[in-house]
Amino acid sequence: MGKEKQSFQHWAWQWRGVLIATPAIAALVILLRFFGLLQGWEWGVYDQFLRLRPQEKRDDRIVIVGLTEEDYRQQEKLVFPDAIYAQLLEKLKAQKPRAIGLDIYRSQPVEPGHDELVRVFNSTPNLIGIQKVSGDNERETVDPPPELKAKGQVGANDNILDADNKVRRGLLTVANAETPDQAIPSFAMYLAALYLEQEGIKLEIAEGTDNWWKFGDTVFPDLDANEGGYIRTETGDYQIILNYRSSSPAFEQVSLTDVLENKIPSDWARDRIVLIGAVGESANDAFFTPYSTGLIGLPQAMPGVEIHGHLTSQILSAVLDNRALMRTWPEPLEWIWIFLWSAIGASISWAMRHVGGDNHLQAMKRGVSTAIAVGILMGGSYWALVGGWWIPVVPPLLALVSSTVVIIAYIARSAGDIRKTFGRYLTDEVVANLLENPEGLKMGGERRKITILTSDLRGFTALSERLPPERVVKILNLYLGYMADVITHYQGTIDEFMGDGILVLFGAPTVRDDDSRRAIACAIAMQQAMIEVNTQIRAWELPDLEMGIGINTGEVVVGNIGSEKRTKYGIVGSQVNLTYRIESYTTGGQILVSETTLKEAGEEIRIDGQKEVSPKGVTKPITIYEIGGIGGEYQLFLTQEEEIFFTLTHPLLLQYTVLDGKHIGVEAIQGKLIRLSNKGGEIAMVDNGEVEKPTGLQNIKLNFLNIEPTNTDKITISEDVYAKVMEKEGKEENFYVKFTAKPPKINQKLQEIYQGLEEQI
Repeated sequence: MGKEKQSFQHWAWQWRGVLIATPAIAALVILLRFFGLLQGWEWGVYDQFLRLRPQEKRDDRIVIVGLTEEDYRQQEKLVFPDAIYAQLLEKLKAQKPRAIGLDIYRSQPVEPGHDELVRVFNSTPNLIGIQKVSGDNERETVDPPPELKAKGQVGANDNILDADNKVRRGLLTVANAETPDQAIPSFAMYLAALYLEQEGIKLEIAEGTDNWWKFGDTVFPDLDANEGGYIRTETGDYQIILNYRSSSPAFEQVSLTDVLENKIPSDWARDRIVLIGAVGESANDAFFTPYSTGLIGLPQAMPGVEIHGHLTSQILSAVLDNRALMRTWPEPLEWIWIFLWSAIGASISWAMRHVGGDNHLQAMKRGVSTAIAVGILMGGSYWALVGGWWIPVVPPLLALVSSTVVIIAYIARSAGDIRKTFGRYLTDEVVANLLENPEGLKMGGERRKITILTSDLRGFTALSERLPPERVVKILNLYLGYMADVITHYQGTIDEFMGDGILVLFGAPTVRDDDSRRAIACAIAMQQAMIEVNTQIRAWELPDLEMGIGINTGEVVVGNIGSEKRTKYGIVGSQVNLTYRIESYTTGGQILVSETTLKEAGEEIRIDGQKEVSPKGVTKPITIYEIGGIGGEYQLFLTQEEEIFFTLTHPLLLQYTVLDGKHIGVEAIQGKLIRLSNKGGEIAMVDNGEVEKPTGLQNIKLNFLNIEPTNTDKITISEDVYAKVMEKEGKEENFYVKFTAKPPKINQKLQEIYQGLEEQI
């Protein structure tokens, strides 16, 4: 249990941003939704999805006799006399339809022909009239035809308008103010019931429900106040979400004149539901629907009679064709849905907070991932709507985007605090890995095999002593800036800047399979970057800088070292010291690596040389290798310059002492420079008795004697020059050196001598 608890704590700490942001954003979005601030946007998305849905085929069970503008012109009036409707109904009755719906208000006689219309009303049992039940300040209630009301052949033709004046809901029953215990069936519901009755399907109350109706096995749930995109909507009447078949026209339609003039087939209305209603604009009986859009031109309204046709078709299709009703999730499930997408948005940003690449690349990757998540949400919700499910889109989308933004903002803000806490780490990944480990801030460490790179400038200390502090810092900032960029590119961890030296870790705190290979590639790129550094150095009229790099791979202790007041993430172990020893054998421009590093780096490494050395503190000699390049995915190579030596006509007298580490030997040994190259030379030892010749890779300090002509016989000693003894074999008493630091005057003098010898060839 202890390990499981520790593992959970570790996971919770790593994902703390997600665990905090997810519920907070989800709760905020749910609160905004509760106050109805997202309702309009949700309706807009729902409408767009409906318009994008595949159009369903025409429902041939329903036809419409429309009162068109042409009909109004022929009759020369908007209100037709009763005789017209009596004649129309007689012609339709003769075709034996299953139901006729008269979506025309007829509470008062309109002569001539009222008696004829009454006779038709009394002789047509499948004729349903309308009444407007719910009144408001703009449209009051309208009574039904008295004859049809007396026979109970009346349905409510009320439409429900949402706040944006669109019809998205349909009524099945409407509360009756006269008889509160008996609700009035809607016009569409009554017509559907007559049709289904002839199919042997009766209208019943579904058992175990809150008085929901059903036809056969199909139950019609009453819309809840907070379902779908609705928030605290008025649900006093029996409502369902209207599932339109398509944009207008969805049903076969003929004009009133076509019927009266017998221009339709004799069996056109047989076994159908016939709806009669105004479709001309003059009647002002049209409503905006989800298919009404103002993107191009003015929004197109749908005639009220056609809306009743859609609701009637929806009922018939659900019962007879198993067409899905527009369903919604319970409100608690919608909360979970919002919470889920809040978690997804937060997780994407949190998981990608230290993805490799520069800031622009990171932002692009994060943006692409978020766009994919948005696409999945939108696409999934769309296909759910195609299947008859209205799943909220705007709240989860807002949760997704908000949690993404919050996490990004948190990461951006915490970056400053992170750098204050840990110092100047140069990769976000390093910082993130340290902070995401619950033990990351505690003292202590772990044993791990890593690759260590250390670099040092040759002769910079001597140069800095001759320059003002401001120029020294300027040079260092230039050099370290270039090197830091290269190291960061190759995902190295800069553990420490030590004056002009750099200690870099590959494998701490994050271990990768190619740590040794990346370290070698990084070292080559660092040497190549010195070209640009020296370009600027020359512009400042200073001598070129040269850098040596040593690389070693081995087991060290890595972790937080120090005290509670001052802590440093670093490494400890003999392998660190060995890396410094390897680097000490380098000359300017060289990269030396240990055998363990070379073996782990893989193939396609160019080796320009190897040597066996006995570093201090190491019991057995080791082999180190000079690296000239790396192929494969990197293709980085150092240029090999041929060193040309010229014999001096007049050798330069000098004295030298061997350096033991950083200490200078006491005894000065006499010698003379007999050959000179652009970077070093050959020194011949003068008879010094039993003094041994310096061995390869030893560092020496030398001073030239009388290098500048004088008028006196007094011996002059030049400023200190530093060099490294090369392993190039010379005569018995001779040895080769490579200069590592030369004072400006000495450098200028040697360059003049070399150029003079070069011109003589």
